[in-house]
Amino acid sequence: MNTPTGQGATTAFNLVSRVFKPGELQFSAMPPLALYIHLPWCVRKCPYCDFNSHLAPLSPLREVAVVRSSGSSNEPEHPSEASLKPADTLPLDLQRRYLAALLADLDQQLPKIWGRKLYSVFIGGGTPSLFAPELIDELLGAVRARLGMPQSGEITMEANPGTFELARFQGFRDAGVTRLSIGVQSFSTPHLKALGRIHSGDQAVEAIGAAVQLFDEVNVDLMYGLPGQSLTQAEQDVMQAIALAPTHLSLYQLTLEPNTLFAQHPPELPDDDTLADIEDAVHRLAAQAGYERYEISAFAKPGHRCQHNLNYWGFGDYLGIGAGAHAKISYPNRIERETRPRNPQAYMQAWLDGQGDGLTAQGLSARELPFEFMLNALRLIEGAPEQWFVERCGRPLSDLQRGLRPAMEQGLINAQPGLLKPTELGFRFLNDLQSLFLAADDSETNRPASY
Repeated sequence: MNTPTGQGATTAFNLVSRVFKPGELQFSAMPPLALYIHLPWCVRKCPYCDFNSHLAPLSPLREVAVVRSSGSSNEPEHPSEASLKPADTLPLDLQRRYLAALLADLDQQLPKIWGRKLYSVFIGGGTPSLFAPELIDELLGAVRARLGMPQSGEITMEANPGTFELARFQGFRDAGVTRLSIGVQSFSTPHLKALGRIHSGDQAVEAIGAAVQLFDEVNVDLMYGLPGQSLTQAEQDVMQAIALAPTHLSLYQLTLEPNTLFAQHPPELPDDDTLADIEDAVHRLAAQAGYERYEISAFAKPGHRCQHNLNYWGFGDYLGIGAGAHAKISYPNRIERETRPRNPQAYMQAWLDGQGDGLTAQGLSARELPFEFMLNALRLIEGAPEQWFVERCGRPLSDLQRGLRPAMEQGLINAQPGLLKPTELGFRFLNDLQSLFLAADDSETNRPASY
Protein backbone atom coordinates (compact mmCIF):
# COMPACT_ATOMS: atom_id res chain seq x y z
CA MET A 1 0.00 0.00 0.00
CA ASN A 2 1.22 3.46 -0.85
CA THR A 3 1.10 6.25 1.70
CA PRO A 4 0.75 9.99 1.13
CA THR A 5 4.04 11.72 0.46
CA GLY A 6 2.91 15.31 1.05
CA GLN A 7 2.89 17.23 4.32
CA GLY A 8 0.28 14.86 5.76
CA ALA A 9 2.61 11.87 5.71
CA THR A 10 4.03 11.04 9.14
CA THR A 11 7.66 10.05 8.57
CA ALA A 12 10.31 9.74 11.27
CA PHE A 13 11.93 12.92 10.00
CA ASN A 14 8.90 15.21 9.83
CA LEU A 15 7.42 13.85 13.07
CA VAL A 16 10.60 14.67 15.01
CA SER A 17 10.88 18.05 13.33
CA ARG A 18 7.25 18.92 14.14
CA VAL A 19 7.40 17.73 17.74
CA PHE A 20 10.60 19.60 18.51
CA LYS A 21 9.91 22.65 16.37
CA PRO A 22 10.39 25.78 18.54
CA GLY A 23 7.10 27.09 19.85
CA GLU A 24 5.50 29.68 22.10
CA LEU A 25 3.63 27.19 24.28
CA GLN A 26 4.66 25.08 27.23
CA PHE A 27 2.59 22.13 28.47
CA SER A 28 3.15 20.38 31.76
CA ALA A 29 0.87 17.54 30.62
CA MET A 30 -1.08 16.75 27.48
CA PRO A 31 -4.84 17.46 27.33
CA PRO A 32 -7.39 14.62 27.10
CA LEU A 33 -7.45 12.94 23.68
CA ALA A 34 -10.59 11.89 21.78
CA LEU A 35 -11.07 10.28 18.35
CA TYR A 36 -13.53 11.50 15.72
CA ILE A 37 -14.32 9.28 12.72
CA HIS A 38 -16.20 10.76 9.75
CA LEU A 39 -18.40 8.57 7.52
CA PRO A 40 -19.56 11.03 4.86
CA TRP A 41 -22.41 9.51 2.85
CA CYS A 42 -26.15 10.22 3.14
CA VAL A 43 -29.24 8.94 1.34
CA ARG A 44 -30.20 12.56 0.70
CA LYS A 45 -28.44 15.87 1.22
CA CYS A 46 -30.71 17.96 3.46
CA PRO A 47 -31.23 21.58 2.33
CA TYR A 48 -30.10 23.08 5.66
CA CYS A 49 -26.97 20.93 6.10
CA ASP A 50 -23.50 22.44 5.76
CA PHE A 51 -21.67 19.36 7.08
CA ASN A 52 -19.31 17.45 4.80
CA SER A 53 -21.87 14.96 3.51
CA HIS A 54 -22.16 13.33 0.09
CA LEU A 55 -24.94 11.49 -1.69
CA ALA A 56 -24.68 7.70 -1.47
CA PRO A 57 -23.87 6.40 -4.98
CA LEU A 58 -27.02 4.27 -5.37
CA SER A 59 -29.46 6.69 -3.72
CA PRO A 60 -32.55 7.48 -5.82
CA LEU A 61 -32.98 10.77 -3.95
CA ARG A 62 -31.50 14.22 -4.45
CA GLU A 63 -31.38 17.41 -2.43
CA VAL A 64 -34.89 18.71 -1.81
CA ALA A 65 -36.18 20.94 -4.64
CA VAL A 66 -33.20 20.11 -6.84
CA VAL A 67 -34.29 18.73 -10.21
CA ARG A 68 -32.31 15.96 -11.86
CA SER A 69 -30.14 16.99 -14.79
CA SER A 70 -32.56 15.16 -17.09
CA GLY A 71 -35.21 17.68 -16.09
CA SER A 72 -37.37 15.14 -14.28
CA SER A 73 -38.41 15.89 -10.71
CA ASN A 74 -40.56 12.80 -10.24
CA GLU A 75 -38.34 11.19 -7.66
CA PRO A 76 -39.65 9.37 -4.58
CA GLU A 77 -40.07 11.34 -1.37
CA HIS A 78 -38.69 8.49 0.74
CA PRO A 79 -36.42 5.52 0.00
CA SER A 80 -39.30 3.24 0.98
CA GLU A 81 -41.02 4.39 -2.20
CA ALA A 82 -37.98 3.36 -4.24
CA SER A 83 -36.56 -0.06 -5.03
CA LEU A 84 -33.67 0.18 -2.56
CA LYS A 85 -33.59 0.21 1.21
CA PRO A 86 -31.54 3.13 2.57
CA ALA A 87 -28.83 0.73 3.76
CA ASP A 88 -28.48 -0.64 0.20
CA THR A 89 -27.57 2.75 -1.28
CA LEU A 90 -23.92 2.50 -0.18
CA PRO A 91 -22.14 -0.40 -1.93
CA LEU A 92 -20.29 -2.76 0.38
CA ASP A 93 -17.08 -2.61 -1.69
CA LEU A 94 -17.04 1.18 -1.28
CA GLN A 95 -17.55 0.80 2.47
CA ARG A 96 -14.60 -1.60 2.62
CA ARG A 97 -12.32 0.70 0.62
CA TYR A 98 -13.22 3.63 2.82
CA LEU A 99 -12.57 1.56 5.96
CA ALA A 100 -9.12 0.68 4.61
CA ALA A 101 -8.41 4.39 4.09
CA LEU A 102 -9.54 5.20 7.64
CA LEU A 103 -7.17 2.65 9.11
CA ALA A 104 -4.28 3.80 6.91
CA ASP A 105 -4.94 7.34 8.12
CA LEU A 106 -5.13 6.24 11.77
CA ASP A 107 -1.92 4.22 11.54
CA GLN A 108 -0.05 7.26 10.22
CA GLN A 109 -1.22 9.35 13.20
CA LEU A 110 -0.21 6.91 15.95
CA PRO A 111 3.38 8.14 16.40
CA LYS A 112 2.05 11.59 17.35
CA ILE A 113 0.17 10.23 20.34
CA TRP A 114 2.25 7.33 21.69
CA GLY A 115 1.65 6.89 25.38
CA ARG A 116 -1.55 8.92 25.48
CA LYS A 117 -4.83 7.38 26.61
CA LEU A 118 -7.94 7.60 24.45
CA TYR A 119 -10.81 9.37 26.21
CA SER A 120 -13.80 8.87 23.86
CA VAL A 121 -14.80 7.94 20.30
CA PHE A 122 -17.42 9.60 18.09
CA ILE A 123 -18.51 8.27 14.68
CA GLY A 124 -20.27 11.09 12.82
CA GLY A 125 -21.32 12.00 9.32
CA GLY A 126 -23.02 11.97 6.97
CA THR A 127 -25.09 8.99 8.03
CA PRO A 128 -22.83 6.44 9.75
CA SER A 129 -25.75 4.03 10.15
CA LEU A 130 -25.58 3.38 6.39
CA PHE A 131 -22.45 1.33 7.09
CA ALA A 132 -22.90 -2.38 7.68
CA PRO A 133 -22.71 -3.39 11.36
CA GLU A 134 -19.94 -5.89 10.59
CA LEU A 135 -17.79 -3.07 9.21
CA ILE A 136 -18.46 -0.89 12.25
CA ASP A 137 -17.37 -3.91 14.30
CA GLU A 138 -14.18 -4.19 12.24
CA LEU A 139 -13.54 -0.45 12.56
CA LEU A 140 -13.97 -0.36 16.34
CA GLY A 141 -11.95 -3.54 16.75
CA ALA A 142 -9.08 -1.88 14.88
CA VAL A 143 -9.37 1.24 17.05
CA ARG A 144 -9.28 -0.82 20.24
CA ALA A 145 -6.27 -2.80 19.01
CA ARG A 146 -4.33 0.42 18.38
CA LEU A 147 -5.56 2.76 21.12
CA GLY A 148 -7.30 0.61 23.72
CA MET A 149 -10.77 1.17 25.14
CA PRO A 150 -11.70 4.80 25.74
CA GLN A 151 -11.30 5.80 29.37
CA SER A 152 -14.83 7.24 29.54
CA GLY A 153 -16.30 4.09 28.02
CA GLU A 154 -18.18 6.31 25.57
CA ILE A 155 -18.34 5.30 21.90
CA THR A 156 -20.99 7.37 20.12
CA MET A 157 -22.42 6.71 16.68
CA GLU A 158 -24.87 8.90 14.78
CA ALA A 159 -27.92 7.26 13.21
CA ASN A 160 -30.75 8.37 10.93
CA PRO A 161 -34.23 7.03 11.78
CA GLY A 162 -34.72 6.42 8.04
CA THR A 163 -32.04 3.70 8.20
CA PHE A 164 -33.59 1.98 11.23
CA GLU A 165 -33.74 -1.78 11.30
CA LEU A 166 -33.73 -3.54 14.66
CA ALA A 167 -31.06 -6.02 13.57
CA ARG A 168 -28.78 -3.16 12.43
CA PHE A 169 -29.11 -1.31 15.74
CA GLN A 170 -28.42 -4.57 17.58
CA GLY A 171 -25.40 -5.08 15.34
CA PHE A 172 -24.03 -1.63 16.20
CA ARG A 173 -24.47 -2.41 19.89
CA ASP A 174 -22.69 -5.74 19.51
CA ALA A 175 -19.86 -3.95 17.69
CA GLY A 176 -19.17 -1.87 20.79
CA VAL A 177 -21.17 1.31 20.24
CA THR A 178 -22.30 2.45 23.69
CA ARG A 179 -24.14 5.65 22.80
CA LEU A 180 -26.50 6.21 19.85
CA SER A 181 -27.25 9.75 18.66
CA ILE A 182 -30.42 9.85 16.54
CA GLY A 183 -30.97 12.74 14.14
CA VAL A 184 -34.73 13.17 14.41
CA GLN A 185 -35.06 16.99 13.98
CA SER A 186 -38.89 16.77 14.19
CA PHE A 187 -41.72 14.29 14.61
CA SER A 188 -44.02 16.29 12.34
CA THR A 189 -44.39 14.86 8.84
CA PRO A 190 -44.84 18.27 7.14
CA HIS A 191 -41.79 19.69 8.89
CA LEU A 192 -39.72 16.59 8.12
CA LYS A 193 -40.67 16.94 4.46
CA ALA A 194 -39.70 20.63 4.50
CA LEU A 195 -36.33 19.69 6.01
CA GLY A 196 -35.72 17.01 3.38
CA ARG A 197 -35.54 14.22 5.95
CA ILE A 198 -36.02 10.65 4.67
CA HIS A 199 -37.93 9.39 7.72
CA SER A 200 -41.44 9.84 9.05
CA GLY A 201 -42.52 10.72 12.57
CA ASP A 202 -43.58 7.13 13.17
CA GLN A 203 -40.17 5.84 12.06
CA ALA A 204 -38.49 8.25 14.47
CA VAL A 205 -40.62 6.99 17.37
CA GLU A 206 -39.86 3.38 16.46
CA ALA A 207 -36.12 4.01 16.14
CA ILE A 208 -35.85 5.83 19.48
CA GLY A 209 -37.96 3.20 21.21
CA ALA A 210 -35.63 0.46 20.01
CA ALA A 211 -32.51 2.48 20.83
CA VAL A 212 -33.46 3.09 24.47
CA GLN A 213 -33.94 -0.66 24.91
CA LEU A 214 -30.56 -1.50 23.37
CA PHE A 215 -28.27 1.32 24.52
CA ASP A 216 -27.57 2.79 27.94
CA GLU A 217 -27.00 6.20 26.35
CA VAL A 218 -29.30 7.67 23.68
CA ASN A 219 -29.30 11.21 22.35
CA VAL A 220 -32.11 12.71 20.29
CA ASP A 221 -31.37 15.69 18.04
CA LEU A 222 -34.27 18.11 17.58
CA MET A 223 -34.42 21.40 15.68
CA TYR A 224 -36.78 24.26 16.40
CA GLY A 225 -37.64 27.45 14.55
CA LEU A 226 -38.59 25.34 11.52
CA PRO A 227 -40.38 26.69 8.43
CA GLY A 228 -43.94 27.52 9.43
CA GLN A 229 -43.51 26.07 12.93
CA SER A 230 -45.76 27.36 15.72
CA LEU A 231 -44.99 27.43 19.43
CA THR A 232 -47.39 24.54 20.02
CA GLN A 233 -45.79 22.41 17.31
CA ALA A 234 -42.31 22.97 18.74
CA GLU A 235 -43.56 22.01 22.20
CA GLN A 236 -45.16 18.84 20.80
CA ASP A 237 -41.83 17.76 19.28
CA VAL A 238 -40.01 18.12 22.59
CA MET A 239 -42.78 16.44 24.57
CA GLN A 240 -42.76 13.48 22.16
CA ALA A 241 -39.00 13.12 22.57
CA ILE A 242 -39.25 13.31 26.36
CA ALA A 243 -41.98 10.64 26.37
CA LEU A 244 -39.56 8.20 24.73
CA ALA A 245 -37.07 8.66 27.63
CA PRO A 246 -33.70 9.20 25.93
CA THR A 247 -30.86 10.07 28.29
CA HIS A 248 -29.84 13.17 26.32
CA LEU A 249 -31.45 15.87 24.17
CA SER A 250 -29.71 18.20 21.73
CA LEU A 251 -31.99 21.14 20.93
CA TYR A 252 -30.84 23.34 18.06
CA GLN A 253 -32.32 26.40 16.43
CA LEU A 254 -32.48 26.05 12.65
CA THR A 255 -30.01 28.47 11.08
CA LEU A 256 -29.51 29.24 7.41
CA GLU A 257 -25.89 28.35 6.77
CA PRO A 258 -23.91 29.61 3.76
CA ASN A 259 -23.58 27.26 0.77
CA THR A 260 -26.80 25.42 1.51
CA LEU A 261 -30.02 25.26 -0.48
CA PHE A 262 -31.87 27.05 2.34
CA ALA A 263 -29.37 29.92 2.12
CA GLN A 264 -30.00 30.21 -1.63
CA HIS A 265 -33.78 29.90 -1.30
CA PRO A 266 -34.65 30.89 2.29
CA PRO A 267 -37.85 29.35 3.67
CA GLU A 268 -40.23 31.41 5.77
CA LEU A 269 -39.16 31.01 9.39
CA PRO A 270 -40.85 32.11 12.63
CA ASP A 271 -40.38 35.78 13.50
CA ASP A 272 -37.98 36.82 16.26
CA ASP A 273 -40.66 37.12 18.95
CA THR A 274 -42.10 33.69 18.16
CA LEU A 275 -38.63 32.21 18.03
CA ALA A 276 -37.79 33.61 21.46
CA ASP A 277 -41.01 32.12 22.86
CA ILE A 278 -40.22 28.75 21.25
CA GLU A 279 -36.70 28.68 22.68
CA ASP A 280 -37.92 29.52 26.18
CA ALA A 281 -40.62 26.84 25.94
CA VAL A 282 -38.41 23.97 24.70
CA HIS A 283 -35.76 24.76 27.31
CA ARG A 284 -38.40 24.89 30.05
CA LEU A 285 -39.95 21.57 28.99
CA ALA A 286 -36.56 19.85 28.99
CA ALA A 287 -35.77 21.21 32.46
CA GLN A 288 -39.16 20.17 33.84
CA ALA A 289 -38.52 16.63 32.60
CA GLY A 290 -35.23 16.42 34.50
CA TYR A 291 -32.78 17.24 31.71
CA GLU A 292 -29.96 19.52 32.88
CA ARG A 293 -28.80 22.13 30.42
CA TYR A 294 -25.00 21.94 30.56
CA GLU A 295 -24.11 23.53 27.21
CA ILE A 296 -25.86 26.01 24.91
CA SER A 297 -27.75 23.26 23.03
CA ALA A 298 -27.17 20.16 25.20
CA PHE A 299 -29.50 18.74 27.88
CA ALA A 300 -28.83 15.54 29.82
CA LYS A 301 -30.27 13.43 32.56
CA PRO A 302 -27.93 13.47 35.60
CA GLY A 303 -24.85 11.38 34.87
CA HIS A 304 -25.48 11.24 31.12
CA ARG A 305 -23.59 14.20 29.68
CA CYS A 306 -21.77 13.61 26.40
CA GLN A 307 -18.12 13.12 27.35
CA HIS A 308 -16.83 13.49 23.80
CA ASN A 309 -18.43 16.88 23.31
CA LEU A 310 -17.33 18.00 26.78
CA ASN A 311 -13.78 17.32 25.61
CA TYR A 312 -14.35 19.59 22.59
CA TRP A 313 -15.82 22.38 24.70
CA GLY A 314 -13.03 22.00 27.24
CA PHE A 315 -10.44 22.49 24.46
CA GLY A 316 -9.15 18.95 24.67
CA ASP A 317 -7.28 17.25 21.84
CA TYR A 318 -8.85 15.03 19.20
CA LEU A 319 -7.64 12.94 16.33
CA GLY A 320 -9.89 13.21 13.30
CA ILE A 321 -9.92 10.62 10.52
CA GLY A 322 -12.14 10.47 7.45
CA ALA A 323 -13.07 12.75 4.57
CA GLY A 324 -13.08 16.38 5.71
CA ALA A 325 -12.25 15.46 9.31
CA HIS A 326 -10.53 18.05 11.49
CA ALA A 327 -8.07 17.33 14.27
CA LYS A 328 -6.41 19.30 17.08
CA ILE A 329 -3.19 17.83 18.43
CA SER A 330 -0.96 19.27 21.17
CA TYR A 331 2.78 18.71 21.18
CA PRO A 332 5.07 19.65 24.10
CA ASN A 333 5.45 23.22 22.82
CA ARG A 334 2.78 23.79 20.16
CA ILE A 335 -0.77 23.02 18.98
CA GLU A 336 -1.59 22.01 15.42
CA ARG A 337 -4.90 21.80 13.61
CA GLU A 338 -5.27 19.31 10.77
CA THR A 339 -7.74 19.04 7.91
CA ARG A 340 -8.27 16.25 5.41
CA PRO A 341 -9.64 16.23 1.84
CA ARG A 342 -13.41 16.77 1.90
CA ASN A 343 -14.16 14.65 -1.15
CA PRO A 344 -14.37 10.95 -0.19
CA GLN A 345 -12.71 9.81 -3.42
CA ALA A 346 -9.83 12.26 -2.95
CA TYR A 347 -9.47 11.10 0.65
CA MET A 348 -9.29 7.44 -0.33
CA GLN A 349 -6.87 8.15 -3.17
CA ALA A 350 -4.59 10.06 -0.81
CA TRP A 351 -4.45 7.40 1.90
CA LEU A 352 -4.60 4.26 -0.26
CA ASP A 353 -2.99 5.27 -3.56
CA GLY A 354 -0.57 7.99 -2.47
CA GLN A 355 -2.25 10.56 -4.73
CA GLY A 356 -2.23 13.97 -3.07
CA ASP A 357 -1.90 15.07 0.53
CA GLY A 358 -3.80 13.06 3.10
CA LEU A 359 -3.89 16.03 5.45
CA THR A 360 -2.68 19.57 5.90
CA ALA A 361 -1.48 20.89 9.25
CA GLN A 362 -1.29 24.42 10.58
CA GLY A 363 0.03 25.63 13.92
CA LEU A 364 -2.02 27.79 16.27
CA SER A 365 -0.15 30.86 17.46
CA ALA A 366 -0.26 32.12 21.04
CA ARG A 367 -2.20 35.19 19.92
CA GLU A 368 -4.98 33.00 18.47
CA LEU A 369 -5.47 30.85 21.54
CA PRO A 370 -7.60 33.15 23.74
CA PHE A 371 -10.31 33.26 21.08
CA GLU A 372 -9.99 29.58 20.15
CA PHE A 373 -10.29 28.55 23.80
CA MET A 374 -13.19 30.89 24.60
CA LEU A 375 -15.04 29.92 21.42
CA ASN A 376 -15.48 26.51 23.01
CA ALA A 377 -15.32 26.99 26.78
CA LEU A 378 -17.86 29.80 27.01
CA ARG A 379 -20.56 27.45 25.68
CA LEU A 380 -20.55 25.57 29.00
CA ILE A 381 -23.48 26.65 31.18
CA GLU A 382 -21.59 26.03 34.43
CA GLY A 383 -18.48 27.77 33.12
CA ALA A 384 -14.94 26.51 32.62
CA PRO A 385 -12.13 26.49 35.21
CA GLU A 386 -9.67 29.22 34.26
CA GLN A 387 -6.85 26.74 34.91
CA TRP A 388 -7.96 24.87 31.77
CA PHE A 389 -6.55 27.74 29.72
CA VAL A 390 -3.11 27.25 31.29
CA GLU A 391 -3.26 23.45 31.05
CA ARG A 392 -4.73 23.15 27.55
CA CYS A 393 -3.21 26.19 25.83
CA GLY A 394 0.21 26.18 27.46
CA ARG A 395 -0.05 29.91 28.12
CA PRO A 396 -0.43 32.13 31.23
CA LEU A 397 -3.80 33.49 32.32
CA SER A 398 -2.57 36.99 31.59
CA ASP A 399 -3.17 36.24 27.87
CA LEU A 400 -6.92 36.45 28.58
CA GLN A 401 -6.85 39.90 30.18
CA ARG A 402 -7.31 41.84 26.95
CA GLY A 403 -10.75 40.25 26.49
CA LEU A 404 -11.74 39.76 30.12
CA ARG A 405 -11.50 43.43 31.01
CA PRO A 406 -14.15 44.70 28.52
CA ALA A 407 -16.26 41.56 29.06
CA MET A 408 -16.57 42.33 32.77
CA GLU A 409 -17.12 46.04 32.15
CA GLN A 410 -20.01 45.19 29.80
CA GLY A 411 -21.52 42.69 32.21
CA LEU A 412 -20.98 39.74 29.86
CA ILE A 413 -18.88 37.55 32.13
CA ASN A 414 -18.97 36.83 35.86
CA ALA A 415 -16.20 38.21 38.05
CA GLN A 416 -15.89 34.87 39.81
CA PRO A 417 -12.36 33.83 40.86
CA GLY A 418 -11.15 30.66 39.18
CA LEU A 419 -14.12 30.35 36.79
CA LEU A 420 -14.81 31.64 33.28
CA LYS A 421 -18.59 31.84 33.05
CA PRO A 422 -20.84 34.14 31.01
CA THR A 423 -23.60 36.08 32.74
CA GLU A 424 -27.18 35.68 31.54
CA LEU A 425 -26.54 38.68 29.29
CA GLY A 426 -23.30 37.06 28.09
CA PHE A 427 -25.10 33.89 27.04
CA ARG A 428 -27.67 35.99 25.20
CA PHE A 429 -24.91 37.79 23.28
CA LEU A 430 -22.41 34.95 23.22
CA ASN A 431 -20.96 35.76 19.79
CA ASP A 432 -20.21 39.31 20.93
CA LEU A 433 -18.59 38.02 24.11
CA GLN A 434 -16.42 35.52 22.24
CA SER A 435 -15.33 38.14 19.71
CA LEU A 436 -13.74 40.21 22.51
CA PHE A 437 -11.01 37.57 22.65
CA LEU A 438 -10.05 37.85 18.99
CA ALA A 439 -6.50 39.02 18.33
CA ALA A 440 -6.37 42.71 17.43
CA ASP A 441 -6.29 42.27 13.64
CA ASP A 442 -8.42 39.12 13.40
CA SER A 443 -12.06 38.91 12.32
CA GLU A 444 -14.75 36.28 11.93
CA THR A 445 -13.78 35.91 8.28
CA ASN A 446 -10.19 34.89 8.85
CA ARG A 447 -10.21 32.97 12.12
CA PRO A 448 -9.33 29.27 11.96
CA ALA A 449 -12.14 26.73 12.16
CA SER A 450 -12.70 25.29 15.62
CA TYR A 451 -13.87 21.72 14.98
